Amino acid sequence: MSVQELHRVVPTQGRRFRAYSAKHLDQLTSRAGLSAAERLAVRAVATVLPFRTNDYVLESLIDWSAAPDDPIYRLVFPQSDMLPAEDVAPIAALLARGASEQELQAAAHSVRLRLNPHPAGQLALNVPDFGAEPLPGVQHKYPETVLVFPKQGQTCHAYCTYCFRWAQFVGEPDLKMATDDMTRVVSYLTAHPEVTSVLITGGDPMIMGTGVLRRYVEPLLELEQLESIRIGTKSLSYWPQRFVSDPDADDALWLFEQVAAAGKILALMAHFTHPRELEPPLVASAIGRIRSAGAVIRTQAPLIRSINDDAAIWSRMWRIQLRLGLVPYYMFVERDTGPQGYFAVPLVRAAEIFRDAYSSVSGLSRTVRGPSMSATPGKVCVDGVAEVAGQRVFVLHMIQARDPSLVGRPFFARFDPDAVWLSDLEPAFADRFPFESETNPRLRMAAEGSQLLAAAD
Repeated sequence: MSVQELHRVVPTQGRRFRAYSAKHLDQLTSRAGLSAAERLAVRAVATVLPFRTNDYVLESLIDWSAAPDDPIYRLVFPQSDMLPAEDVAPIAALLARGASEQELQAAAHSVRLRLNPHPAGQLALNVPDFGAEPLPGVQHKYPETVLVFPKQGQTCHAYCTYCFRWAQFVGEPDLKMATDDMTRVVSYLTAHPEVTSVLITGGDPMIMGTGVLRRYVEPLLELEQLESIRIGTKSLSYWPQRFVSDPDADDALWLFEQVAAAGKILALMAHFTHPRELEPPLVASAIGRIRSAGAVIRTQAPLIRSINDDAAIWSRMWRIQLRLGLVPYYMFVERDTGPQGYFAVPLVRAAEIFRDAYSSVSGLSRTVRGPSMSATPGKVCVDGVAEVAGQRVFVLHMIQARDPSLVGRPFFARFDPDAVWLSDLEPAFADRFPFESETNPRLRMAAEGSQLLAAAD
């Protein structure tokens, strides 16, 4: 069934945003040529992990003639083998017999908890106590930076299959991070003058109408200590209309101008995972309007197997971004959550891809850093593999750290060709990594993980 035919089921007006959810999966995946059994397995995966897309993604980004192998299709549509077969088969059986929503969600819940729904201790990073009560939806991991999760911004125009914040979108309240109390946020920031940057994130804050976004941004403009306000968003990829033709697009740009007029940097932290997301002319129009409003756009994305695990893809993407006036910022390593086993690229291969792409672009694109793991102690960068004192080792450093004294200091890990995350690595030439305590660090990290899972259960 085409998207136009689906519109008969989902009435629309004009060119308004139209979302598609798991209830549309059977029709959409049949368009990709999947068999009935494959479509059932995809629906089972979507019972555990979230699915949402829109007509712009379906008609402007996906090459349906190449689906289901098309990279953008794989970026937004669940794959039948994203989760272990022993998890997918029972849920598929429940769907096949028409089980109740309660049965399906109970089965999905048990799988979700095994998928490490909050990697790097994210839930524990919520400010635990400020004044008389906790301040959920506000994270303060690094001294100079605070993250704010706006309550109305905890969804996206479309979901990425690799998303490390998938737990925000599956309807389980205990897994969510959100706030709508900017009075208390401002009080917290005032009490912490070391904070110079606020990152408004989600979900995607640009899913909010500008009137709502304004309620989160304007109070920050009064804080002299703040140098920058960042907004994490995938909207330039998934709904560039947000900055061009949406009813409040002009108002959003006026808000960006207000930030600049207040003497602060407005940085849009744009997620571009594949060069094709940059190709539609509408994207260039949106970028031009944002930059003319005084905002800077920095780009980042994870390295994802079967979607962008090729140096040529990254090189092309960075070069296009540079031509459009964007600033390449980060290549991330797929986080240890959700379907990591399906999408992860070994660290040794990640370092090779980054090196080959980095060496093929001009110095103006070499603002990018990576491959970087956003782990519990901070952002750990894999610089590469070297021979040191007769040992083959990973050379690493911290781009950002909870302990600022560790930033930029090189350290080493034993070479492991299969390692995909920091927890897979063992220290080389030392009994512990610089960020680990003198007590048993492995037991401590395991205990922290168990506590997070218990809190979410």
